[in-house]
This record gives sequence, structure tokens and C-alpha cells, in this order.
Amino acid sequence: MERNESKSFDLMCFGEIMLRLSPSANERLVRGELLEKRAGGAELNVASGVSLLGLRTGMLSKLPHNALGTFIKNRIRFLGVSDDYLVYDDSDEARLGVYYYENGAYPRKPSIVYDRKNSSVNRICLDEIPESVYADTRVFHTSGISLALSDNAREVSTELIRRFKAGGAQISFDVNYRANLWSEEEARAAIERILPDVDILFVSEETSRRMFRKTGDLQGILKSYCEQYGVRIVASTQRTVISPKQHTFGSILYDRATDAFYTEPPYENIDVVDRLGSGDAYVAGVLFGLLQYGDPLKALQFGNATSSVKNTIPGDLPSSDFAEITSIIRNHQSTGPQSEMNR
Repeated sequence: MERNESKSFDLMCFGEIMLRLSPSANERLVRGELLEKRAGGAELNVASGVSLLGLRTGMLSKLPHNALGTFIKNRIRFLGVSDDYLVYDDSDEARLGVYYYENGAYPRKPSIVYDRKNSSVNRICLDEIPESVYADTRVFHTSGISLALSDNAREVSTELIRRFKAGGAQISFDVNYRANLWSEEEARAAIERILPDVDILFVSEETSRRMFRKTGDLQGILKSYCEQYGVRIVASTQRTVISPKQHTFGSILYDRATDAFYTEPPYENIDVVDRLGSGDAYVAGVLFGLLQYGDPLKALQFGNATSSVKNTIPGDLPSSDFAEITSIIRNHQSTGPQSEMNR
């Protein structure tokens, strides 16, 4: 992916930004009395990850014009993500979507309760977004969550994809299917309409087989998105859940230009503190690798490393910079003893 110094943003993301409330440690929602608040949201997680690795990113979203909106704005700024294109909702109906997350401990799985209906982002209008941004971005990223939120969010997301594409941006899309937001049939119909504009696609094997009804081996499935829709790069994560606190993580990436599949040995026995946002961290790592190096293998390596280390960090948002991730990649590739002096 060629670097274009004339564009202000390496990556621009659109999506809902939410407030996450969680009981401490392994406490239960049904009995805990204290909740910790954090910012989160699939696309913000991606923008934050790429920003922390050293590139210029921004968020498109709509927030309530109140103290909760200010809390989110401050978190966005802290992560180095531009808030230039955030829109603020002054209406009486203004609200920030909330979700409650409870950590799991074997044999109890993690659980989530959503309270996001009619949040402000669902009322965002295209005329609230300056047209200059469309030609000022190298990659535009959104996800199936944004398509699923409401009819208006779907229309805005679809049109943003079209406008950024027309402005010369590469389009990145994470299918990120959520059964609590829409049916497989509804999702498939909406996503198939935007896939011809997508350059970089993130999709799981399970989603491919169930929602897109694809058959055959995984390599054939990934390649089929390029053949059927013209997608340039397709990536799929491969997670083995040993227990809520122990995972193994890897991925596979197909590049149409080289007609090659890329993979590496997985990260084994990850000490999971909080898995939320780890899929988004993978997307961030891959996009960084493509934007910075234009190298599919480096993209895969950065994706695997950023995702794996995110599992060890509480909250949705990443906190790893370029130096930490490159060190993790180097250690992962090392076959000899690793020094304990480098700390």
C-alpha cells in the first residue's frame, strides 16, 4: 500500500463508541455493587491500535453533548486519535450506548448485557460530516456492527464506504457478525452489497460457513471472496479457547496480488486478562502492517502480536506501542533462550 503524504489521515474509522461498565475482577453483575467505566467500540479499538503504533488516525461518530460524551472524547484524545470529525448530539434524546461486561473464570463464561438502543450515533447524518475527509484518507474502516445498528446507520455506513472509495481510499471491513443485532440472512444481504467496494476483508471461518454459506477448506473460502467480489486481502483469525483465562491465537491471510497465503506459528497459552477488543487489535495490527510496509507477512505478524498482547490488558482499548509490539514479534520468532535482562 503506497504511502501518500498528501493525505492527512492514514486511517479513518466510523462506528459507535460506547461506555463499558464492569464489576471488578471476577465479581458478578447480579451481585457486585461497584462498576468500573471504560470507553470502547470496535472501530475505536482499531483506530486506537493503529494510532499507538505510530500512524495518524481519526474517528467518525456521534456522541451526546454531555459529561459522558466528554469522557469519551477525552479518551479518544489520550490515545492520539483525532476527534476532528466527531459530531455532538444536543437533542433531548441524546444518549451514549452502554454495555455491561462480566469476566469469566472456568467453567463460567464471560457475559455481556447491552443497553445501546437509540444511541446518538444512530441519528448521524451525512451532511454533518465535512466532505473534505473523503479525499484525505488512505484507508477507511468500518464493520458489520455499524451496518447492523439501525436502518440509518446502515445507510450512512454504506454511503461512507462509497464516498471514501470515490475519494481514493482503500476500504477495510470487518464482518464482525453479532447475532444479538441482526439475523444471518439480514446481515448477508447487507454485507454482500458493500463487498464489491471492499479491499481488505476480515472474516472468521465460522461466519464464512454459516452466514455466507461457503464450503470447502479455509484457504479456498478466503480466496473465494477475492474471486467473487474483487477483495484484495482477506484475513481470518484462529483462536483456540482452552479456558476463559488461557487462549492460543493465530491467523491466516490471503493476498490476491501474490496469490499467496501467509501464516506463522500461533501464540500459545496466552494469559487472558480481558479478551474484549482483541479481534479489533488484530485488525489494527494488520492495517498498520499494510499501511506502513505494504507487506502481507508483516501485516499478519503485527496482527497476531497486537491481538495476543491485547488479551493481557484490561478494557477494550489497546495500550501497546510500536516498540513493545516489535519486541513481542522478535521474541515470538526467537528459537533460543530469551534474556530476562531486557526489562
